[in-house]
Amino acid sequence: MIDKLVPEAEMGVIHGRFQVFHNDHMVYLLSGMALCRHLVIGITNPDPMLTRSETVDLKRSDPTSNPLTYFERYLMIRTAMEEAEIESSRFSVVPFPINIPELYRYYVPLDAVFFLSIYDAWGKRKLEYFKALGLTTLVLRDVPADQKGLSATDVRRRMAQSEPWEEFVPPSVALLMKKWAIPDRLRKMSQCR
Repeated sequence: MIDKLVPEAEMGVIHGRFQVFHNDHMVYLLSGMALCRHLVIGITNPDPMLTRSETVDLKRSDPTSNPLTYFERYLMIRTAMEEAEIESSRFSVVPFPINIPELYRYYVPLDAVFFLSIYDAWGKRKLEYFKALGLTTLVLRDVPADQKGLSATDVRRRMAQSEPWEEFVPPSVALLMKKWAIPDRLRKMSQCR
């Protein structure tokens, strides 16, 4: 589903919460990188002040769905990209308040191609946001939720329940999750609910 795509765009913008960055996230980023010279990776829900509730998916703004800070996710993505031997000059990592479209221009280049995947009503809502601003978009994948593949929700659940999770994330991410004691953080958060 291509709206206006320039073959190998100069700039691409891709986004996600990356709460926890997993192997399918890496495939998603590499798919975007293959279509542009420089990829801007937007981290959504960067902080509570730039996170709004969405009627199509109320869980997205829940604190238990957002256990990692912006800076932790920034480091996690940069480390995973370095591990994949992606030159740092090929990408940038920035905050991206996805559900506040009037702020996009302060964080990402609006003349870039905006990549996204659609699995549910939330994916469709994001495409509406992009189209309302007249942004060039490219849907990388449009499948039902049951065909999505890995889910960060499942990885977080596995961590919180002390189940195996390491195989679902890049090795560098597994090391950071252990170093930062993220499984313990998730267990504590789930006990407070």
